[in-house]
Amino acid sequence: MTTSNTRTGDVDPAVREELARLRDSIDNIDAAVVHMLAERFKCTQQVGHLKARHQLPPADPDREARQIERLRTLAENAKLDPAFAEKFLNFIIAEVIRHHESIAEDTVNGSTR
Repeated sequence: MTTSNTRTGDVDPAVREELARLRDSIDNIDAAVVHMLAERFKCTQQVGHLKARHQLPPADPDREARQIERLRTLAENAKLDPAFAEKFLNFIIAEVIRHHESIAEDTVNGSTR
């Protein structure tokens, strides 16, 4: 990364306007990602409760492998680095499993969250 001594006041107003437009789009996308993740975790919480009620394991390695492969293909088609997409999904999967383990433990102990 390079740094510049150019102050924002010295930048062409058209460049500042384009930068602001792009940053607004980034902010909107970030908000959408957060909302999509919230919806995803609502669903995975329901899956965790269902698994706990039926004494199913918190993790499903076969499904996880299929999902990773699916996401890598989606990433390639979207011109996104598949390795990045896989790391991102692995992070989410780890968090989901942690939630499922907690739900299973609470179910065994009779507590509710």
